[in-house]
Amino acid sequence: MWISSLKKGGHVGLRTTWSLGKVIFPITLIVFLLQYTPVLPWVMEKISPFMKLLGLSGDAAIPLVLGNFLNLYAGIGGILSLDLTVKEVFIIAVMLSFSHNLIIESTVAAKVGVKIWLIVAVRVGLALVSAVVINLVWNGGSDIAKYGMMPPEQAEPDGWGEIILLGLEKAGFGVLQLALIVIPLMMIIQIMKDLKWMDVFSRWMSPATRALGMNANTSSTMVAGLVIGLAYGAGVMIQAVKEEGVSKKDVTIAFIFLVSCHAVVEDTLIFIPLGIPVLPLLIIRLVTAILLTMAVAYYWNRVDAKKEKERHYEQDYNHIV
Repeated sequence: MWISSLKKGGHVGLRTTWSLGKVIFPITLIVFLLQYTPVLPWVMEKISPFMKLLGLSGDAAIPLVLGNFLNLYAGIGGILSLDLTVKEVFIIAVMLSFSHNLIIESTVAAKVGVKIWLIVAVRVGLALVSAVVINLVWNGGSDIAKYGMMPPEQAEPDGWGEIILLGLEKAGFGVLQLALIVIPLMMIIQIMKDLKWMDVFSRWMSPATRALGMNANTSSTMVAGLVIGLAYGAGVMIQAVKEEGVSKKDVTIAFIFLVSCHAVVEDTLIFIPLGIPVLPLLIIRLVTAILLTMAVAYYWNRVDAKKEKERHYEQDYNHIV
């Protein structure tokens, strides 16, 4: 049984890695190459005037663009290169926790059947609204942030030949990292399914998923995103949607929660060296995700109930006529 489970899980992991790798590799390569063109500097220049509305200096555009186009590590590297206040670093951290790695993670989310425009709108909207609210509410944090780490020095690539090779290396490593996480994870999950542990786990999680307006079979999708993140958890999510019959409504609601709050351990701990309070960061993400998800689920259920009522009314009317 164990060998059969490992084989089946391994095959699923390989298929998932191939499916996601076709997205992650080219996007990582393209975005990396854009760093050495006028494109990213142009984007930073254009959004700098809007920074004041968010309580940020013009230089803060650098980590925001890097974090959204690339990932949190690139965004943090941008922060470490600037002299920013504690308040500015906290605002950037909250914004990037909502909208980092925007291109890859949003494209991966589309693999599960959720519309890209919805994912992008929710993530960018939450990032902007949170920044404005924090800027208006928090009057402190004016001290210059003291960083607890510095990024390792890297030699700049010499010429486009080295740039392309480095880009291919980073893109390839991204897919390899995905495979090293997804394939063993799918094996473990397959074993858990064959041992019926996933059924028990779903029952444990069902009160929380129902409270958020979803069915119990959404639990594995939710846990994968919360613990691993959208990009690496996508393999588990895709498989869960296929095998567990998660409805389009439930997967959409689940992703609205997860785009607000995913990879909660890594994405929270990574900001500790920046000298900002990370507990409020985690609380903001969790509370926002819960409230937004419950609001969307409530509105969606109201619309469905109204449509069902109108359908019954039409059927009764036709029956009478």
